[in-house]
Amino acid sequence: MEFQELISRAKAVVGHRELSETADVGEVAAAILSGNGNVYVGVCMNVTCSIGFCAEHTAASAMVTAGESHIVKVVAIDEEGNILAPCGRCREMMNQLDDRNSEALVMVAPDKVLKLSELLPYDWRKTW
Repeated sequence: MEFQELISRAKAVVGHRELSETADVGEVAAAILSGNGNVYVGVCMNVTCSIGFCAEHTAASAMVTAGESHIVKVVAIDEEGNILAPCGRCREMMNQLDDRNSEALVMVAPDKVLKLSELLPYDWRKTW
């Protein structure tokens, strides 16, 4: 599956929505292609008490709930369709879900794709 299809899937769910006086969602959406060929999408969740999480977390949670953990490709976009590189927390979370995820392809800009291992070059679990 091409990244353009993942971007289209993310675009289908992106869009700011207020859930309550203290919670809003959807300013960022992510799409993950799993090792089994399934696509999982998610949106960011922002809550006033600061325990919200990123779109990559939501998509990964859907993937894990479905019984998968291997990520092949991942992309995140904002409401304007701009590609967003995952934050450090998301990078680390995806890396720890499955040892194969270090090889996951991550779109970080419209014309740039890197392996997750390139975004986390010094894995804290390894002895250097």
